[in-house]
Amino acid sequence: MRIGIPREIKDGEGRAGMTPEATGVLARKGHDLWVEAGAGRGAGFGDDLYAEAGARITDDPGEVYRCGLVVKVKELQPAEFPRLQPGTIVAGYQQLARDPALLDAVLARRITCLAFEGVRRPDGSRPMLAPMSTLAGLVSSQIAAWALQRREGPLSGSGVLLHGLPGVEPAAAVVVGDGVVGQAAARAFLAFGCRVTVLGTSPDLLQAIEARAREDGRGNLLRTALSSPGELAACTAGADVVVGAVSIPGRLSPKLLTRDMLRAMRPGSVLVDVGIDMGGIAETSRQTRLSDPLYLEEGVLHYCVPNIPALVPRAATLALSAAMLPFMALVADLGLEAALGAAPALAEGLLVHDGRVVNRALAEDTGRPCADFPSHWIHPTKRG
Repeated sequence: MRIGIPREIKDGEGRAGMTPEATGVLARKGHDLWVEAGAGRGAGFGDDLYAEAGARITDDPGEVYRCGLVVKVKELQPAEFPRLQPGTIVAGYQQLARDPALLDAVLARRITCLAFEGVRRPDGSRPMLAPMSTLAGLVSSQIAAWALQRREGPLSGSGVLLHGLPGVEPAAAVVVGDGVVGQAAARAFLAFGCRVTVLGTSPDLLQAIEARAREDGRGNLLRTALSSPGELAACTAGADVVVGAVSIPGRLSPKLLTRDMLRAMRPGSVLVDVGIDMGGIAETSRQTRLSDPLYLEEGVLHYCVPNIPALVPRAATLALSAAMLPFMALVADLGLEAALGAAPALAEGLLVHDGRVVNRALAEDTGRPCADFPSHWIHPTKRG
């Protein structure tokens, strides 16, 4: 199969769809790899490394999109729409539910969209989403430390130091969500020495977060609670940082933080809305970009960048490539239909095929009809 790795063009995006090592694995299987020049530069992988692994390097992005399978990271950008070829399989983080123009484009071009965020094993784990979620949670503490700093102009933080000092209390961080992002964020803020409150919906996950904090010697800094509007309002009012860590893969985020809650926070406090790629959890959340990440609303600095892992592109590319390679190898080796049958987890990530929405959750969120698969295809969301 011809497999293309384009250079990401989303603002600030430095990740690559595959490492040179991963392209080498597929090349040795006899597949024809095409890598756009500069695709790995942001992650520290030069064109020469891809060429040595057996890939062809091209300056023409159109050549990459003429491949049968295109493996990228972030959702397609408008400049890429005209390059899409009917029948091409585009694999990556798709985010189709929140972008009607993108969904219209992929339907009109009759491509197949495999969403990394949708791939789900029978135990509920998401092997390609989890590494990026963990990175985003960990990096949220570094973002908060920077955003809280005092600076000239209206986008100034409150001047709080995450660590605290002798005689000075550390920052208070509230993590809304107890999943992969929330667990990583709690771990990172505790490592800074912050006072951390985690609000979640699963007693088991909250207990696991508490156990991890005790193992790390940070249990005295942690409080957990079941989330409710009242609890959320009470906790955020005293927070220096709020991390939005609620995300339902493939679905729009619930709006949990109201304007009134944000208005009650101290001016210059920070909201890092990690789930902004699916709409974010605050009424005030709207997407920003890495080159211009902050805005002020209701006195609170909002950091709503949808590709936070791009801040650490080398680590992110290595983690993503390792998680993605077995699934992409199945598609390349067997073809789409056989790969979906062999790996039901992969079938969970199939959103669009041949001009039709074929994922029930996406159809519900976007008000589109959900088409049935041919009967010989296996797709868990269509059972029952």
